[in-house]
Amino acid sequence: MTFEAWPVAPWANDFTATDVRLQGGIVLLVLNRPDAANARNQQMRTELKATYEAVAASDDVLALIIRGAGEKFFCAGMDLKEASASTETIDEKRARLKAARDIEMLANLPQPTIAAINGYALGGGLEMAMACDFRIAAHNAQMGLTEVDHGLVPGGGGTIRLPALVGKAKATEMILLGQRVDGDAAAALGLVTRAVDQAELDSAVLAFADAIAAKPTAAVRAAKVLIRDGNTRPLAEALDNELDTLLDLMEQHTSKE
Repeated sequence: MTFEAWPVAPWANDFTATDVRLQGGIVLLVLNRPDAANARNQQMRTELKATYEAVAASDDVLALIIRGAGEKFFCAGMDLKEASASTETIDEKRARLKAARDIEMLANLPQPTIAAINGYALGGGLEMAMACDFRIAAHNAQMGLTEVDHGLVPGGGGTIRLPALVGKAKATEMILLGQRVDGDAAAALGLVTRAVDQAELDSAVLAFADAIAAKPTAAVRAAKVLIRDGNTRPLAEALDNELDTLLDLMEQHTSKE
């Protein structure tokens, strides 16, 4: 199965760091810097933000898939070469990165999102994947928050999302030691939904996206919000919100009959 025949998304004709395709309500977002390990540079972040804005505003987009170009890298994280060459002050860099927060835009999309982890997903690359609702990885993929090896720490939600997925003890081990895990180990830890053969990855991810897209859109989007926000509210408030959402959906069904 190949995505090359899919048309380019209308907002992405001039993109260079990403390749965005749209077909049948499914958006395929390819991180397209294979010569730089699909690392996240400023151009990529700008294009990611534009895609997330377009997807969030669309009633016709039913699911989003993120993949890295090629088979070796999903995304190696921050483009350290670009970052080291920057003449920005720390305050300027802090203001720019806080204003962008494209990973949080991904996490907050109303549509279900799936990371197709086709190779190395390190640092910010893994943080992007963890911001998705689902992660399907190749058996030979390698995942880790390796910033400590460079004298840094995760800066895109890694210290928050990894403990939520694999538990605090294992997340601490992975972050402080810069540990990497392959697709099978990640599946056992709960870091990814499942691991598949590299040759089957695209087909498996598309089948997953099609299955989600076939579900009632309003219910899928409402359930995603409840899951995302449930742990941030007091229990009684979360339960009331869940019930209110159910009753709203029931009312919508009644009004259509």
